[in-house]
Amino acid sequence: MIRRLFFPRRLLGVLLLALGLAACYTNPETGRRALVLFSPEEEAALGLQAFTEIKNETPISTDPEENAQTQRVGQKVSSVVELPHAEWEFVVFDKDDTPNAFCLPGGKVGIYTGILPITQNDNGLAVVMGHEVAHAAARHGGERMSHQLMVALGGIGLAVALREKPKETQALALIAYGVTTTVGHILPHSRRQELEADYMGLKFMAKAGYDPRGSVDFWRRFKAYGDKQGDRVPEFLSTHPLDERRIRELEKRMPEALKIYHETVG
Repeated sequence: MIRRLFFPRRLLGVLLLALGLAACYTNPETGRRALVLFSPEEEAALGLQAFTEIKNETPISTDPEENAQTQRVGQKVSSVVELPHAEWEFVVFDKDDTPNAFCLPGGKVGIYTGILPITQNDNGLAVVMGHEVAHAAARHGGERMSHQLMVALGGIGLAVALREKPKETQALALIAYGVTTTVGHILPHSRRQELEADYMGLKFMAKAGYDPRGSVDFWRRFKAYGDKQGDRVPEFLSTHPLDERRIRELEKRMPEALKIYHETVG
């Protein structure tokens, strides 16, 4: 019995170690090392599949001005980003009640019409666009999936280790594992990715010729919108940092971004 329990745990530990050693990725913009278990080609394929499903299920805006602005800003910002296997695509989704945007691996960017009143102009949209393309450039999607996979493998290992225990003990242990990994790892990691995308996006918009100071203005408007909606949750339970924190971090990074901006526009 001891041997039967020991072998799966040992095998799982060796597998986790091998995956971690074999899949280290370094973000060229920040130097941060990350765990990415998927190849860029695999990420791009998954991104394309998900984007196709979203386009089939979500109304797409037919407004010529919204689409022209999104294409204009998207092409300009993405032109300064190096992303192998990217096939950039920018789509405006007609959802006025959704002040959001996203970018899937492979360069698939979605802008919801609900965020356009907050961006207000090209420079404001460049803030959002820079942030979103940064997620793709940093391979955040593949990294996030890799972390979720590792957490799932850890859960399997825990279940194996506890399989001789009473069912109540197994259930409580797995619940505790889920809460601990979510609050202690998955959510903080997501917030770190968001701040990294803010920083990278600030540089991307500056390289594309957009004034990075507009990022602080945008996030102040976004904060005002969120305060009005009254739907805030504590930061430790959120996938995103508080707007106040994002503004502080952007202000700290502003001298670097302004240097890039002035070098770009002359």
